[in-house]
Amino acid sequence: MAWNVLAVWTVAIPLNGVSMDYLPIFLDIRSARVLVVGGGEVAARKVALLQNAQAQVIVVSPDLVPALLEMKAAGAITHIARSFAVEDVAGARIVIAATNHAATNKLIYQTATAARVPVNVVDHPALCTFIMPSVIDRSPVLIAVSSGGTSPVLARLLRARLESLVASTYGALAAFMAKRRPEVRQRITSPRARRRFWERVLQGPTAELLLAGQGVAAAQVFDRELAQPEGDGAGLVSLVGAGPGDPDLLTLRALRLMQEADVVVHDRLVAPPILALCRREAQRIDVGKNAGHHAVPQEQINQLLVDLAATGQRVVRLKGGDPFVFGRGGEEIDALVEAGIPFQVVPGITAALGCAAYGHLPLTHRDYAQSCVFVTGHCRKDTLELNWESLARPHQTLVFYMGVAALPAISRELMAHGLPATTPAALIERGTTPEQRVLTGTLADLPQIVAQEAICPPTLIVIGEVVRLHERWKCRTDRAETADLRAAG
Repeated sequence: MAWNVLAVWTVAIPLNGVSMDYLPIFLDIRSARVLVVGGGEVAARKVALLQNAQAQVIVVSPDLVPALLEMKAAGAITHIARSFAVEDVAGARIVIAATNHAATNKLIYQTATAARVPVNVVDHPALCTFIMPSVIDRSPVLIAVSSGGTSPVLARLLRARLESLVASTYGALAAFMAKRRPEVRQRITSPRARRRFWERVLQGPTAELLLAGQGVAAAQVFDRELAQPEGDGAGLVSLVGAGPGDPDLLTLRALRLMQEADVVVHDRLVAPPILALCRREAQRIDVGKNAGHHAVPQEQINQLLVDLAATGQRVVRLKGGDPFVFGRGGEEIDALVEAGIPFQVVPGITAALGCAAYGHLPLTHRDYAQSCVFVTGHCRKDTLELNWESLARPHQTLVFYMGVAALPAISRELMAHGLPATTPAALIERGTTPEQRVLTGTLADLPQIVAQEAICPPTLIVIGEVVRLHERWKCRTDRAETADLRAAG
């Protein structure tokens, strides 16, 4: 962690709604002498933080905990093996007191303030001239959160929330901007025009590609934008996996892109609660498909994505599940690459994983299945051409996507190629949603269950011995719920 360069975002919690109790600042303490008094676990945590900031740490304490002993053995700290003395403060850039002795802490505070050296006595705000904040490190970007020492737990809670919002790659974005600033300043002489250019960059595909870890592609887009700084800017297509239905299963990146999109091109299987999370002003284009009926042909979807991005718009191609698991994402990327359109792929939880988890149905288990195969049950020209011999092997789980219409053929072919008719099987309808249903039976029973229960897509088909675990766990759960109701009554 380097606390000495470029961008800083500081969040302070105002205590009285009028003024700040502390001025948030960042200190360059590289190679500076920093005094830490105390040899316990708290002192060890502070020393580790100071080492990340490249300080020269002096620890004064009769004894050291193992973590500090390891630092001493490695030559990372200087240890003075005695109690604090007032002369220890001389030459220190800052002082941190982490002892359990009130009198010692007070003496350290008085000595440091008399010498005009910033001092922090851990967990004693009244004896602090500076506060150690909770830090989100995206070097060179740093975010510091402080409650002025009144509620460290609250500061840590806010830090945890910010951690989830600020991608780990923001540091790479800041470093890229620092590297290209001289070039931009030379090319765009007007400060106002430069500001507009950087705002467009930070809200466009260059920043998005850098946050996705695609540095080479980002540099190429940036060069094109810098060549035409007054243009509309390049567009970007993000293939985003929406998961199987529960909005809580969206990734943080998926949610951020959905809320920044200019256009959302979505499938029929994207649940309405997920669509509701998209940016309200974004244009929504439904290109949904039903079995045997494509409202918009795939080739037209591909061209639509190209045309939208070519106008400089941020396009989110929102797909149920994962874009690369029976989502035809590869075909769409082919078209984008051919047209020179920047793109990124944001994976989603595919239906097999999400639906099986919500249905309490493991896909692998060392006693039942050592492999799992994902298969498309979608028929092409009314035929289902699969390697049935490999699918009918024992000790594996089969998961069929889009297979309800072809279920009679699936059941018949698997049994014809050696899979027993009594093999356990399950149907998971509308998995991960409030309308989820899990129906179990055997390989031979499945077509009849579909007809009797009026099963409709989206439904996942799971075939294999692991289905027995669903029934076992369900029985135990039902007994536990019955016991709870009797106890409550």
